[in-house]
This record gives sequence, structure tokens and C-alpha cells, in this order.
Amino acid sequence: MSVKIRMHRAGAKRKPFYKIVVADSRMPRDGRFIEEVGYYNPVSTPKQLKLDEDKIYEWLKKGAQPSDTVKSLISGAGILKKLHDEKYSK
Repeated sequence: MSVKIRMHRAGAKRKPFYKIVVADSRMPRDGRFIEEVGYYNPVSTPKQLKLDEDKIYEWLKKGAQPSDTVKSLISGAGILKKLHDEKYSK
């Protein structure tokens, strides 16, 4: 089973709101997911982003692959750098 960290769309038409979730890669975009690890609201001013960094870090250590958009969001939070430093500091 391949696990991905990706965005789950919610909200009204033209007012998107995204949950950042951990899901099986075979599930549809807005289908069943394993765990919710954050949210992103691109419509609000300023844009809202809340991440549960500990949960995301643990899923990345287990081998979950982030989507391109989620990768850019979590790299801005410094989670990928933390993972890289732990992996290659030995």
C-alpha cells in the first residue's frame, strides 16, 4: 500500500478550503483518508496554514510521499529540512 500526503478539497463553489490528509494513493481525491494532519485556506487574507508537524514528520519517516503542492507547503515550514538533517547527519 502506497501512502500519500495530499490535499482534500472542501468548502463551497469558488471558496475552496483544503484539509491536508494522509491517504492511500488508490483512493480518490476527496475519498477516504487515514488521518488529517493540517489545513490550508488560500482564500483568506492572509492565507491560513496549520500543520501538525509531529504527525507529518512521523508519516514521512514511515515512507509517505507528499504531493507537489503539499511538498512546497511543508518545506516552507521546515519539516523536510528536519527530515533531511536526521537522515544524513550520521
